[in-house]
Amino acid sequence: PLIYSEFGDDTAKMLVFPDRNPSYDIVKKTFKRFLVKDYVKSVKGTDFPKFFTSENLTENEFNDWINVFIKYRGNRLTGGICIKEYLDLMKYDEHVNEYRIFIANKNVVSISRNSGQEATTPEPPLDFYQKYTNMESRFYTVDVAEVQDGSWKVIEAGDGSVSGLSEWQDYGAFFRSLYYAFK
Repeated sequence: PLIYSEFGDDTAKMLVFPDRNPSYDIVKKTFKRFLVKDYVKSVKGTDFPKFFTSENLTENEFNDWINVFIKYRGNRLTGGICIKEYLDLMKYDEHVNEYRIFIANKNVVSISRNSGQEATTPEPPLDFYQKYTNMESRFYTVDVAEVQDGSWKVIEAGDGSVSGLSEWQDYGAFFRSLYYAFK
């Protein structure tokens, strides 16, 4: 949420509740479908729903799920609660077409497939992600994904020093590029 405004229409809409007490009335008026995150992560690998549909959810159910989310995140809960528009992402053979872009010292040092998709899937347009190379941080990631309508959206951004490389990435090439970006 701290850099959400940098991405404008290139990312999903998001509501931020720093007090960890989201208003279901506001959420319901804003989103038909949404997901729940803290400032950093969602919960995966649990029974927590991937997304919610506001027309099929009561306020009590919403509040119960927020409590479940807080419980799952536990002492790893970072910041407040973010309610984010759920996007229908493009899949190829059940893999989302998502890329992680590492940017160091205003240079793209790496762009890699981040969801196990085949090498034949479309890559994000250069002009789409190139406009995010001038952010204040010297080392960060921008994750982008193809939406089912063929457009691209920023999914999230993060601190490059804690963002993982994809398992298909050439680690040697990554660290060489990183070295030259800061040389």
